[in-house]
Amino acid sequence: MECTLVWTSTCTISFLQHSAICLIPKNYQHILALEFAVKEINENSQILPNLTLGFRIYDSYDKAQSTYHATMLLISSMKRLIPNYICNIQNSAIAVVGGLDAHISLHVATILDIYKIPQLIYGSTPLMNDKTPGLSFYQMVPPEALQHAGMVSLLLHFNWTWVGLLAVDSEHGEEIIRNVVPLFSQKGICYSFIEKLPKYSDVSGLHGMINQAAKVYELIMDNKNNVTIVFGESTTMGTLRWFTYLPKIEEVTSEPKGSVWILNAQIEFTSSAFQHEWDTEIINGALSFTMQTVDLPEFKSFLKKKNPFIAKEDGFINLFWQDVFHCVLPDIVTSDVPEAICNGTENLETLAGPLFEMKMTGHSYSIYNAIHSLAHALHAMSSSKHQRRGMTDRIGGEIHKKDFWQLHYFLRTVSFNNSAGKLVSFDQSGIIKGGFDVINWIFSPNQSFIRVKVGNIDHLSPSDEMLPINDENIMWHKWFNQVQPISACSQSCFPGFSKKMKEGKPFCCYDCIPCPERRVSTEIDRSECSKCKEKTYPNKKRDFCIPKIISFLSYEEPLGFSLASFALSISFTTVLVLSVFMRNHNTPIVKANNRDLTYTLLISLLLCFLSVLLFIGQPGKVTCLLRQTTFGMVFSVAVSSILAKTITVVLAFMATQPGSSMRKWVGKKLTNSIVVSCSLIQASICILWLAITPPFPDVDMISVTEEIILQCNEGSVTMFYCVLGYMGFLALVSFTTAFLARKLPDSFNEAKFITFSMLVFCSVWLSFVPAYLSSKGKYMVAVEIFSILASGAGLLFCIFSPKCYIIVFRAELNNREQLIRRKD
Repeated sequence: MECTLVWTSTCTISFLQHSAICLIPKNYQHILALEFAVKEINENSQILPNLTLGFRIYDSYDKAQSTYHATMLLISSMKRLIPNYICNIQNSAIAVVGGLDAHISLHVATILDIYKIPQLIYGSTPLMNDKTPGLSFYQMVPPEALQHAGMVSLLLHFNWTWVGLLAVDSEHGEEIIRNVVPLFSQKGICYSFIEKLPKYSDVSGLHGMINQAAKVYELIMDNKNNVTIVFGESTTMGTLRWFTYLPKIEEVTSEPKGSVWILNAQIEFTSSAFQHEWDTEIINGALSFTMQTVDLPEFKSFLKKKNPFIAKEDGFINLFWQDVFHCVLPDIVTSDVPEAICNGTENLETLAGPLFEMKMTGHSYSIYNAIHSLAHALHAMSSSKHQRRGMTDRIGGEIHKKDFWQLHYFLRTVSFNNSAGKLVSFDQSGIIKGGFDVINWIFSPNQSFIRVKVGNIDHLSPSDEMLPINDENIMWHKWFNQVQPISACSQSCFPGFSKKMKEGKPFCCYDCIPCPERRVSTEIDRSECSKCKEKTYPNKKRDFCIPKIISFLSYEEPLGFSLASFALSISFTTVLVLSVFMRNHNTPIVKANNRDLTYTLLISLLLCFLSVLLFIGQPGKVTCLLRQTTFGMVFSVAVSSILAKTITVVLAFMATQPGSSMRKWVGKKLTNSIVVSCSLIQASICILWLAITPPFPDVDMISVTEEIILQCNEGSVTMFYCVLGYMGFLALVSFTTAFLARKLPDSFNEAKFITFSMLVFCSVWLSFVPAYLSSKGKYMVAVEIFSILASGAGLLFCIFSPKCYIIVFRAELNNREQLIRRKD
């Protein structure tokens, strides 16, 4: 038989209540929110003017069997359970609102989906798995993923990286654990424990629940973390309230301590009738995610009129009234009842918050919006029917029951402002568009509490601004003395240190080790130290990077100025010596020392001293090309001249022997040949160097940490050491020759001075190599300059100072007789 729904008749909305009112009296507000919403719609002539909404309420008793039975009743006659047979049109269910917990909603959804009856869930999201694809339900609560992301933002805001995790002992709780553990781990949050929280359902299972709760209590109190996250259900607050009472009835050894409880939106601050006197200090200062609600003044007025003596049609109010006011209604009073008699003057506003609130809670607000969503969807569907059908085509304004499957389309597209002016709409997945508030719960000794909104999370907020928190408004548990709690496995590693994981411990348990050399950490809790940018370097504490200074040997700094001054002074001295020899050009001592070689040696030494100036100042392309090759060439000429002098001395002594054939070798031709040939070899090396890999200006950012060194890259280190090696070879030959001739008679014994000068020269350049290799930056240049000046000065003073002394101060010795005088 096909049943039809007439617009003037009553349309029924079924409501599935989670548990009996005697267990959690506060859930009675959910029923009142349903009644208030239906009453508001039926009294509004703008919505469904020809249709009256009604509702039926069923209790799931938190059992699958009872849930399935109640769901089948929704699609059957009210008097008898006959599946797929409904003859009472007025009692046809068009939608179901509920349930409060995920597993109840799942049981309902598996049956309703067969009949395409919409289900509007105002609690936890049902589990979706391979066995239940495509269930047609609508969520009046934002998705859990948004709530989990908000929890991550909350933990990171306070730098809480070491937390405990409790989830209700159910399939939904296990699903949450599987989702949040990897999510939290990706953000650097780890767990000191992950435990199941016992379900608080009925008195029959109370003993087992208390034993399991005692173990969880010990774990929380013994742990060093200060933050515990709870993913619970509507009855979870009853379990948490037992934590206060456990030390009185169970043998627990742990000392009580404060903790920051972070609760999901499914948990409301409720209390069983026998718990309303229990202390609430353990959960004082908790942070809770709640559905966003608005104040409805009309709802408060509606509640004030509620009274068991007036609301005769309310089948729940009698039981609720007696439980919360501890009185007995007159019609059931017997002579031996010790309780007071209810007189109707009891005031709902005097009840403690965990028992009942006059302000609409998050779950009640979701129910209120669910009823209005159904009403607007029905109104849109009826308007669509009117538009598609002509007036003559309608039969008494009736609509067939089979058309109610179309309600899904209108529910998904519904969009309206409720009586508080808030927009209500669903996304394409049937999830309401909205967010969560973060509430700080502050309890008073009289069981009253204050909700303080400290943040909110919206589905449209960007990820980096997802959860703004007002820290100043948060009241912490007294255990923390109003100081923001710290919850971390290890203390933070300050800048200059990095984290080193502890073996066998979670990743957020670590030691702090100083950053290694040349590395820096500028932030707290860095996993590893990083290198500074190219033009910066770490400070001593290695907690920030300092810009490097540009370094080269300049004239402005003391070292460069001193070396330049010394070079100019030695050059001036060389010029004076040269002028002394030139003024005494024809004197015997000048002639005896081969004037041309002397002038060549002095000029080459002068150029050596002046070549030092090419090493000072910012390196350029020209100076880099010239300075090493110039130094190598002029020094080779100087050493070649000394070698020619030494050979001349030896040959001159040998030529004086009677009948010696060496006379023909003594002369300018030999000395010039020695100087030119030795210099040409060095010139060939330099030309080859410049042709293959010439020196060039370069930047060294590695050798000295604090500096950017402007230097000349030698191009080929091999060629550089070839130049030095050849010069050393010439010096060694000169030293050896002079050393062998050191015992010649005084008249010809310039070899002594040459020997000593070459000894100084070789000593300087032998010490140059290790000093040069161990120096960095501008000090390498300074070492080379000093070696040039020191070796050149050694040649100048050792060879020419005795001669200058005779020429200037002992002119009487500057004669031929003294030069040819032989030693006895």
